[in-house]
Amino acid sequence: MTSRNVKGRNGAAPPKIVTAKLDVSPLSNGFAQKRPESPFNWSLFATDATGLSNPRALFVSRRGVETNQTRSMAGMGHRTRYTQSLSIRAQKSDTRPVIALKLLLIPVVLYFNWEFVARYVSPPLSNPFGPFFLLSGYVEGSKPDDPRYAKSWLDFLFLGFYIVFWSMVRQTIAVNIARPIARYFGLRKEAKIDRFGEQLYAMIYFAICGAWGYRVMKQLPTYWYQTEHFWIALLDYPHWDMKGELKRYYLMQFSYWCQQFIVLLLGLEKPRKDYWELVAHHFVTMWLVGWSYGLNFTIIGSAVYMSMDIPDSFLAASKLLNYMQWNRAKIVSFVTFIAVWTYFRHYLNLKILWSCLFETQLVPESSKIWSFENGTYMVNWMPFMVFGSIFALQILNLFWYYLMWRILIRAIITREADDDRSDDEGDDDDEPDKED
Repeated sequence: MTSRNVKGRNGAAPPKIVTAKLDVSPLSNGFAQKRPESPFNWSLFATDATGLSNPRALFVSRRGVETNQTRSMAGMGHRTRYTQSLSIRAQKSDTRPVIALKLLLIPVVLYFNWEFVARYVSPPLSNPFGPFFLLSGYVEGSKPDDPRYAKSWLDFLFLGFYIVFWSMVRQTIAVNIARPIARYFGLRKEAKIDRFGEQLYAMIYFAICGAWGYRVMKQLPTYWYQTEHFWIALLDYPHWDMKGELKRYYLMQFSYWCQQFIVLLLGLEKPRKDYWELVAHHFVTMWLVGWSYGLNFTIIGSAVYMSMDIPDSFLAASKLLNYMQWNRAKIVSFVTFIAVWTYFRHYLNLKILWSCLFETQLVPESSKIWSFENGTYMVNWMPFMVFGSIFALQILNLFWYYLMWRILIRAIITREADDDRSDDEGDDDDEPDKED
């Protein structure tokens, strides 16, 4: 501390003026900290936005995102590239849907150009750009009013196109639509706004695909979960020829989960409390979808799809209400969600598991061989593989089911229903806003 004496009027000695040196040494983490030599408690200078003492405010940058050095000093542990590049992502994200749209338009424009030129070519040539966004594998000889489609290697082009498509839709909803809505409801922190966007996208996707799955199942003898028809009746295994809508539904779902798996691997979303459970869930889902499509189990696979999608739409809706702080509505929504989850993800899934063990004998004996040419793969160990994959999902569902009941019991006791199934709300950059 330094003090200086200044002669006042009438020769009176003025009071000492105390000044504070600013420490900008490396140990100060880049922040100017006041170090006055005074008996006063200068820690009161470290205040948060509410005016209350908060020493941790010194370790937070102006955007509320901690720097690498101060995070380590504060003992906050490991954080992902998601948090480190939050502000940069927010500035660049508006251009991503446009980039994806340009990529999607390339095969579409080439397709129509080819169609225009092909009219003047004899004999006509098949359009090589159609498989990017149209179904391939048309079964020759199928009825015009009931066209059928088989698997095709060109399905990989379809998957790639719609992975980009879902990336565009996800970014459009999460950024261009969700961010203004989130701010309207009072969300200010970037991390919470991102979470709001993720859940809005999830709710829209699962609601649409849940309704679509219902429509697809209604066209099949398996409606409503008549599990014996997984194996018999009009759908005698192998189910190698599919209705066009069933194949499109299956591949669109497959491309969605591929895109979600890429998002998870690249760390484009902030990790959640159940990160490894989500990794396991995505891995099992990809495995289940892939081999069920390849081994002609699409009928049972579509039933599993619908049993997963419908409760997920209710989950996302409950989370949105939680972010909007509609407390009474979120309690009602959460209770409804648990009831829907119980029926679809446990009762109906257990019914499918029972069918995998005790109804597979209904498969014709001629199909109980491994024949790539005929598309039959129902060998003796195959029912156990089907059972094991769906059972692995059921174990993960039971884990989340336990967390949901814990939240519900806490809500009854404390009237607080915050979802700790997947969202990590305990981080500094994602703490509840003032209005929470």
